[in-house]
Amino acid sequence: MKRPAPLPDLDYIVKIFEKIPHCRAMGMEVVEIRHGKGFMCIDYSKRLVGNPETRVVHGGVITALLDTLGGIVVMTSVPENTPIATLDLRIDYLRPATPDKRILASAECYKVTENVAFVRGLAYHEIDGDPIANCTGTYMLGATGFASKGGGGEKGGGQPC
Repeated sequence: MKRPAPLPDLDYIVKIFEKIPHCRAMGMEVVEIRHGKGFMCIDYSKRLVGNPETRVVHGGVITALLDTLGGIVVMTSVPENTPIATLDLRIDYLRPATPDKRILASAECYKVTENVAFVRGLAYHEIDGDPIANCTGTYMLGATGFASKGGGGEKGGGQPC
């Protein structure tokens, strides 16, 4: 009987995330991660504004936040050394983010198959009952991309592709 592969080290996944340059530049921060679930935030900054007149954060910031968190929760749901890559990401923008407020995000990896992991997430302010955006994403497993430890695809070796 084949033993299940061990789940990845959550602290190591956070360390990987903290090294991603665009995440650092935008000020993304992991609030909490568990196997299959995670929470992140990003503080309001004038650098992230898409429209100076309204002072609303650019939609690309929301996309980056949800995609990054989606990748993290997939990494927590699959065996160590499994490379992942975003296959498809759908974002529904439900309302503009409120200027001067921190943006929170939550996501869960609700299904993992042999080749694909499925994620849903929300971006919101204080309460998730009034979301800024929601997302559904699929992440390819075994792709050349990021992995929770060294190893991985033929080219990537756990590093950005």
